[in-house]
Amino acid sequence: MGHYDIIIIGTGMGGGTLAYALRNSGARILLIERGDFLPQEAQNWQVSAVFGENRYKPAETWIDARDGGRFKPGVHYYVGGNTKVYGAALPRFRREDFDALEHEGGTAPAWPISYFDLEPYYNLAEELFFVHGKAGADPTEPPRARPYPFPEVPHEPVIAALIDKLRGQGLHPYCLPMAIDLREGGRCIRCMTCDGFPCQVHAKGDAEVCCVRPALEPGNIALWTNTKARRILTDSAGKIATAVEVDRQGEKQSVSADKIIVSCGAVNSAALLLRSANDSHRAGLANSSGQLGRNYMMHNNTALTAVAPLKTNPTVFQKTTAVNDYYFGDEDFAWPMGNIQALGKLQAGMLSAAKPYLPKPLLGAMARRSIDWWVMSEDLPDPENRVMLASDGGIQVQWQPNNRAAHQQLIRRAARMMRAAGYPVVFTETLGIETNSHQCGTARFGTDPAASVLDPFCKTHDIDNLYIVDSSFFPSSTAMNPALTICAQALRLADHLRGAPILTSELRA
Repeated sequence: MGHYDIIIIGTGMGGGTLAYALRNSGARILLIERGDFLPQEAQNWQVSAVFGENRYKPAETWIDARDGGRFKPGVHYYVGGNTKVYGAALPRFRREDFDALEHEGGTAPAWPISYFDLEPYYNLAEELFFVHGKAGADPTEPPRARPYPFPEVPHEPVIAALIDKLRGQGLHPYCLPMAIDLREGGRCIRCMTCDGFPCQVHAKGDAEVCCVRPALEPGNIALWTNTKARRILTDSAGKIATAVEVDRQGEKQSVSADKIIVSCGAVNSAALLLRSANDSHRAGLANSSGQLGRNYMMHNNTALTAVAPLKTNPTVFQKTTAVNDYYFGDEDFAWPMGNIQALGKLQAGMLSAAKPYLPKPLLGAMARRSIDWWVMSEDLPDPENRVMLASDGGIQVQWQPNNRAAHQQLIRRAARMMRAAGYPVVFTETLGIETNSHQCGTARFGTDPAASVLDPFCKTHDIDNLYIVDSSFFPSSTAMNPALTICAQALRLADHLRGAPILTSELRA
């Protein structure tokens, strides 16, 4: 099937960004994607199709190792990966997130790089994904060398009034950084179907729109869709990755490259390397540390719906604000608690899909009167929380949530702030193992090969031409959305591979 300079497996935030950043490097690159392009169709914006029918989720199930039950994971196999349906919130991690941080439930370990190692790449990532934001309101905000490339997404009247009430409580709500195309002449129409939906008009800053499609234009990058990577092959000594074995068009094929970069998501990347075990790597490829698949994290997540029974909320685009006042604790709870951010506006059909036993008129009335939040706390690394292969080769996840005391504290504060703002009825639902859109940590990076899988540039310690660039490399999950940090590290790796810095002008070219 020919030979490439670089094979990138996966086209999501990590793989798609890397392909784009290397598109003019002169390297001959193959992008492999197990899915296809997500179609632009009417169902993109239909609640019944997206939430009722799970139209864009794969048919596969994973095994919950705790009880042997099966669950449908929150993953999407398309060009662009999970960014095709993500909520487009692209915050930076806080500066302190890169240091060892004590929590009520344990310690979040230090990263082998600092915030300032990534800061130039955060700037580039925000430019690439046309991030709209405004600095200055969030007390936990890290230092910035540049302002946001585009102004903040305006708040609709109900949200603006709520922000005033939150400030009256002494809180510091800020503008959530959003990757939606509100640039001059941009495609965004500020609809109600952004968070959790594919964008029918390609106005969301996703990896397909921002990276993969433009990466293909110079002609030195090939894209194979509907192609699943089965194994990575090595030389007889197990020192060099030589090829990727794939299922393509119903046939098993192998394609070789000088460098192989895995970007399948934290679960599937670990599973791919575990499946690639051979005589030189019996516990899985690049797993001499025994850490491959371990330290799986996915955040403590709770959906909070606050209802004012006597007033409606006509807001269309609700996801414009967030609160970090409790991120590092408060005077009553000294430990970090996490982030509270607005969700896309709840619609009745979403509730019906989640709560089919409740009357639809009641759910509809509730949705018309609610303001909706995502309450997110750090999930701490635990080597027993891990990804494994089941006996049939399928994926098995062992995950026991931790740091729950801090999360419960954050839920209480989120509910209290909404009641004080005039929303007396508050419903919460803490999500479980199937809500894994923020999965991370299964191939942590570090400087010690005995305690990590990857080096600080995401190259495996064991194999010099094998890399993993997705959220697998995270040593900790923090309590912020991971996508921008994945993108920034992919740009940093591109610099490393090119041997020259990427400039904003190059990204725009």
